[in-house]
Amino acid sequence: MSKDLTRRELMLRSITAGGLFAAGSLMPVSSALANQAAGQSTTQTDAHVPATIVDGKVVQPRRELPVLQKTSILVVGGGPAGTAAALSAKRLGVDVTLVERYGYLGGLATGGLVLGIFPLYDRDKKQVIYGIGEELMKKLDVLKFGIIDRNKAPVYPTIDAEAFKYVLADMVLDSGINAYLDCWGVDAIVDAKGAVRGAVFESKSGRKAILADIVIDASGDGDIYAAAGAAFEKVKTNIGLISRIGNIDEVDMAVGRGSEDPEHPVTGQPGTGRPSKGRVNDLNGHAGNSTPAPHVNWLNMKGPVGDALDVADLTAMELKHRRGTWGNVEKLRQKPGNEQVYLAETAPQLGVRLSRLLDGVKKLTVQDIRGGAKYKDVIGYSGAYANAPEFQIPYGSLVPSKVENVLAAGRCISTDFQVGDITRLIPVCWVTGQAAGLAAALCIQDRCKPRNVSVTKLQNLLHQQGAYLG
Repeated sequence: MSKDLTRRELMLRSITAGGLFAAGSLMPVSSALANQAAGQSTTQTDAHVPATIVDGKVVQPRRELPVLQKTSILVVGGGPAGTAAALSAKRLGVDVTLVERYGYLGGLATGGLVLGIFPLYDRDKKQVIYGIGEELMKKLDVLKFGIIDRNKAPVYPTIDAEAFKYVLADMVLDSGINAYLDCWGVDAIVDAKGAVRGAVFESKSGRKAILADIVIDASGDGDIYAAAGAAFEKVKTNIGLISRIGNIDEVDMAVGRGSEDPEHPVTGQPGTGRPSKGRVNDLNGHAGNSTPAPHVNWLNMKGPVGDALDVADLTAMELKHRRGTWGNVEKLRQKPGNEQVYLAETAPQLGVRLSRLLDGVKKLTVQDIRGGAKYKDVIGYSGAYANAPEFQIPYGSLVPSKVENVLAAGRCISTDFQVGDITRLIPVCWVTGQAAGLAAALCIQDRCKPRNVSVTKLQNLLHQQGAYLG
């Protein structure tokens, strides 16, 4: 008389038949499963040496770090600047490694839910940011619910975070870039002369090193160049938390060039559009702006001033912002017609705007923008923002004043505080990232330091990759 086999009996019969193999190999797993079935396990010890307490002080013993990778170019940070840097450099045929602390690419454009792509246009509504950024938006164009409001200046495009994560993952996988996610850059590796030779990372694999000829610090906070000893300015500004709201048909934020302040510090003039509204305690039942997903809005939050390099500040922001965001949705539901509104998502990442600003070969200043400065080493433009005019970005703002073999890209480049409020924005990060990637590739090809890169060659490469230089 037949009877049904239990799951355990079926597994044991398969083991006996030799029909199971370990994933990724041709080795039978029968012995391993048999050990588990018999209640046996394998005991391991880790060679890691823990910190100890010596005379009341916590001491980390000196130890050798395993080398995870050796590469020509190491890009630390997989946000808009880092992905643009890695993709542009790889297209010149050099070896590129991209490392990101979160489990996805895109940085604040995806994990931060900063879905508005501004500033793209100059005062005459002409687009001034192309290159890698335009290529990414074209890939979103062909995806259902990928992007809206393209080519409608001065209205800026709005992307979908999940679609953008997919586009970036797809491009990096196809590019041949060596990529590591869930891997946090925690220190710089420097040689006897103080030149950067790589970075140290923490992950579930432990603390490991990646050695590189050139490092691009696209961490957002300048973590690697700071650890290497490069000079910088520490700044504090507003830290918010963006959310997405579902089952909503109302839009109550003006759409324009993307000013978050009624008055911009560069010009002292009011902005033309405000996708953001207030601080954590005065969201006041706002519905936000449309996204590519039907009946889903994104709601920006300016947030109070905080220290993005202080874990206590960051923790307080996370907790208070999430409580405030939930309260905003509850208030929004009180409006007739919004009873079924729900909180679809809060951003996994806080909306950190600025923390460190590099002391670079050239610091981009308010006076430069107001005076319409032109640079022989121009590597791209920022669009007009909050009535601040479009302006050129010089290569020198990516290069530390002293430390060698490292470039900055993204929000941590060399600017004053007021200009940093513009260069931190996503399309401008694409610009500085692409330039940093190509400059790093030239360093490998021409065997030179970043400060000695041929600007003419760099500009020619930028043109070839579709960038706008004026």
